[in-house]
Amino acid sequence: MWYKDAAAPARAGGHLAITRSSSNAAARANTTMTTERRYITAARWLHWLTAVLMVVVITAGLWIVYFEPKDEAFKFRLYNIHESFGVVVFALAIARLLTRWFNPPPPLPPDTPALIQRLAHLTHFSLYALLLLMPTIGFLATNAWGFPLKVFDLIPLPSPIGKDEALAKTLSFLHGCGAVAIGTLIGAHLAGVVYHTFIRRDGVLKRMT
Repeated sequence: MWYKDAAAPARAGGHLAITRSSSNAAARANTTMTTERRYITAARWLHWLTAVLMVVVITAGLWIVYFEPKDEAFKFRLYNIHESFGVVVFALAIARLLTRWFNPPPPLPPDTPALIQRLAHLTHFSLYALLLLMPTIGFLATNAWGFPLKVFDLIPLPSPIGKDEALAKTLSFLHGCGAVAIGTLIGAHLAGVVYHTFIRRDGVLKRMT
């Protein structure tokens, strides 16, 4: 019986090695799965940079509309900040779309309700559309009011249209409507973050962090 007892530690050691190997393989698989479910680094940086700049753009826009400064120089400075960062957001939106084209975003968890998935896709599509349309309309409105845009007071942009107050009023109205729409969509986007983080707890937010 002594040889059976001598073989037992070897079998136990082999079993322990197999268990450790399986655990390591599972950990590597989990890490790979987590990585595959995240946006690439460039997409994450572009997303958060856009979010920060949108705070600046929206703040300046609200300041101009609801708390119009009496100091003309300061008011025009706010306009320039709003419009210049709008141009940057436009460029970032194009960069994000190209990144998305060459590196498709990770899918939502497979158990996400179909309605939620459709709403998420619709919100994203609408946000991208407005991130392109809003700066464009704002830029054209500025031209139509007779104020050529000089980005950050450094880079002059060509004026595709001349001064036209009737057109300027129409474009400004559309820009205002777009502002309400983009504010609503950002609210819906944030509601989705709350839903996935605190209700479903499915880790969707980690895809962008």
